[in-house]
Amino acid sequence: METNDRKKYIIGHRKRIKEKFVNSGFENWRDYEILEFALTFALPRKDTKETAKKLIEKFGSLKELLNADYKDLINSKTEGLGEHSAVFISFLKSFSVKYSEFEIREKAKLSSSKDVISFLKSVIGSSKKENFYAIFLNAANKILDYKIVSKGIVNKSAVYPREIAKMALDSNATSVIISHNHPGGTCKPSQNDIIATEAVLKALKTIDIFLLDHVIVTDKDYYSFKDNGLI
Repeated sequence: METNDRKKYIIGHRKRIKEKFVNSGFENWRDYEILEFALTFALPRKDTKETAKKLIEKFGSLKELLNADYKDLINSKTEGLGEHSAVFISFLKSFSVKYSEFEIREKAKLSSSKDVISFLKSVIGSSKKENFYAIFLNAANKILDYKIVSKGIVNKSAVYPREIAKMALDSNATSVIISHNHPGGTCKPSQNDIIATEAVLKALKTIDIFLLDHVIVTDKDYYSFKDNGLI
């Protein structure tokens, strides 16, 4: 049982952290301090500083921690981290991705593939499994919808063209941007990536829908088929 003095210290410390955030945001905060503050909302009665420090030490940075999935967090066996707080950390990443979705959907017009690069990086760039994503646009290049086409490695050239063409028709799209991530860290397209792109391009062309680009992403880099003359 915590002593009254310890409880008073925790309450006072949290009040100071909250005031610091309200006054200056996260300016000049270290990774563990940001995480410490976040964890106060999941663990309202505990001192979260040591847990935050241990998590940052184990995962290397706040970014890598947020990229970790729920199982990675639980398997880290970090003292002070339970199921509830692990779910909360996973929620933080998903919440930031949702904010990115709001921003990209509200754009009046996409002028280039670069408009969606940061969005694609946040959605699938850090995933440890290969995910294939499609963004559907109208004639004014405004986003109508975006969908995960597939999770995990499958036969791209056989499955993706049919799926993407159907999704494009269902969305009343006039053009499409496709994207997938490379968990290995390099964005260079493989021969299968090139074949899959050609297959999607042909499938969409038969229904008078344009393939604007195919973007390969990691959490740090990207490769645009359009920019490199492959579309």
